[in-house]
Amino acid sequence: MTMQKKILLLGGSSQQIVAIETARRLGYYTVLCDYLPDNPGQYHADRFYQVSTTDKQAILEIAEKEKIEGIVAYASDPAAPTAAFVAEQLGLPGNPADSVETLCNKDRFRAFLKENGFHTPVARGYSEPEPALLELDAFRLPVIIKPVDSSGSKGATVLHDWSRVSEALEFAFSFSRSHRLIIEEFIEKKHPYLVGGDIFVVNGEIVLWGLLNCHRDSDVNPLVPVGKSYPLALPAEDVAALKHTLQGMVDKLHIRNGAMNVELVIDRNNRVWPIDVGPRNGGNMIPDLLACIFGVDVVELTIRAAMGENVTMQAGEGEPFYATHNLHSRRDGSFSSITYSRELSQYIIRECVYKNPGDPVNYFDNAAKALGILFLKFPDGETMERILSRINDHITIHLN
Repeated sequence: MTMQKKILLLGGSSQQIVAIETARRLGYYTVLCDYLPDNPGQYHADRFYQVSTTDKQAILEIAEKEKIEGIVAYASDPAAPTAAFVAEQLGLPGNPADSVETLCNKDRFRAFLKENGFHTPVARGYSEPEPALLELDAFRLPVIIKPVDSSGSKGATVLHDWSRVSEALEFAFSFSRSHRLIIEEFIEKKHPYLVGGDIFVVNGEIVLWGLLNCHRDSDVNPLVPVGKSYPLALPAEDVAALKHTLQGMVDKLHIRNGAMNVELVIDRNNRVWPIDVGPRNGGNMIPDLLACIFGVDVVELTIRAAMGENVTMQAGEGEPFYATHNLHSRRDGSFSSITYSRELSQYIIRECVYKNPGDPVNYFDNAAKALGILFLKFPDGETMERILSRINDHITIHLN
């Protein structure tokens, strides 16, 4: 009897269940690690260990004990270095651990960009507030202050003056596992949207360009993504510059296979500025959106690549006009229900709500506080832009 191959998955949140279920569908025995005792993923995996996904040695011991043949940190920046470390230690498929560490640490990432000729803002890292306060004149406003090791805009603040700098420093430190933050000059974009989304690399070449318009809600937090839309609202020459920059980064970092979550800005001088590049699939169900657009199961590709299977893909231009919207609240409360306008309802193709009546709801100041996600399909770009630009007028979050 042939033994099932085992895959170790790091993280069992609601958004990570899709990776567990995909691995099981592909015939793999799934081992899950998550430090939260109430994570929902444990009920989908074949075996569960309550262990922190950032504890490299503990995860390595489990990997050796279980004799795994692949490891995935699906949609998780904090767990990505652990996955790369374990893969490297055990000779499993993966990308260089040093490169993954670079991408997951904003200090190192900014240094990498500067050393390799990519555009990067003036930035400095700090482990205590006092040195930062003494060096404020080194920066040109506006600046962004954020933890070096968080994702989903947790702990990030944009300052246009220095009146709230002490508060912003304390906020950033509170979200940093390593108690370290970075101050960097904030790049003003020339287009209405940042560029976000996922790319997928096969044998060192980017074969899927899942580049999307990244929407924000300035009424709650202008830094936190509230949705994506496709196609990219950029001229061809700007798209070409984005692709050149991203492939150059993949080459320099020796990334071989797998998904990468990206965020970039093009400034008024047509320069591409990489803001964040994560060595993992994007959160907020970006892979599901790319499946709609390109007809490609990116989660399956991620699992297959991690298990050392040959991955092939043919992704064309993609079908317009798709979008997602992250359901969110402007205040704290207790969840009751969500209603949509009649106009918006006709474009909803999928609704994912994470909350049940009575569940606590928090003000949306980071991506982890989303209530759910809507998938939308529009007949044309004009309709998509009109609806998304006033999306809050079409959605009512009812709280008790």
